[in-house]
Amino acid sequence: MIPAAFDYVAPTSLEDALAALAQAGDDAKVMAGGQSLLPILRMRLGAPETVVDLGRIEALRGVRDGGDHLAIGAMTPYSDVVADPLVAEHAGLLARAVETVADPQIRHRGTIGGALVHADPAGDVGAPVLALDATLVVVGPGGERTVPAAEFFRNLFETAVGDGELLTEIRVPKHTGWGSAYEKFVRVSHQWSIVGVAAAVRVDGGSIAEAKVGLTNMGSTPMRATAVEQALVGKDDSGLADACAAAAEGTSPPSDLNGDADYRRHLATVLTRRAVRSAMQ
Repeated sequence: MIPAAFDYVAPTSLEDALAALAQAGDDAKVMAGGQSLLPILRMRLGAPETVVDLGRIEALRGVRDGGDHLAIGAMTPYSDVVADPLVAEHAGLLARAVETVADPQIRHRGTIGGALVHADPAGDVGAPVLALDATLVVVGPGGERTVPAAEFFRNLFETAVGDGELLTEIRVPKHTGWGSAYEKFVRVSHQWSIVGVAAAVRVDGGSIAEAKVGLTNMGSTPMRATAVEQALVGKDDSGLADACAAAAEGTSPPSDLNGDADYRRHLATVLTRRAVRSAMQ
């Protein structure tokens, strides 16, 4: 289908983008990579009067070393996140998750910030960002504020980014030396995750000293498997099955054509065990 007519604005600075949003008001939509927005426009599921394209704002791209964290621009494409040596060294879990997103063409266009603000619970970015205790930087008319990842995802397709605001940066604490893995289950290649598990562990003397586990598509938002994280401490490979048995505790997975809620709970347990074992290795 052909989208409804709209005005198109492509600012080259953050200030101009905020001004364009303020001028357009509630009838504006922000476009990052466009991988989610453009299909919505084509199917006329949305009909904004103005589209503000952030693609020309170079200041919102790239990865830099922030000392105790990595600062990733919201407009950084997936492919740049996967290829960046800083991410590989200090936030390997994020790279492992992002490299499973769709196909190379989409990874070159889609952006990490666009995925986070879109907040699809089946997306593969939210769970690792949540598990790594990232902080997200949001800028709007009232200035800059930081939001912990645990408070960023509000509900289905809803985040802490308010009207007239933009996500500008993701700050990921360094997890240097941690093992990591991302396991996802799909029916066909490049599909949205039916269930996904992001796991990062710090191993000391053959057993787990710290563990962080995020779940994809096990509720209306990305979730932390806190019971598993606590149970994993002190465990070696022989104790993983019992520790991961609580992976679905407190979740509310959907039921759809890909599987019902009970099936997803079972998958979460299996994938968590696989992800943690792979991360330990």
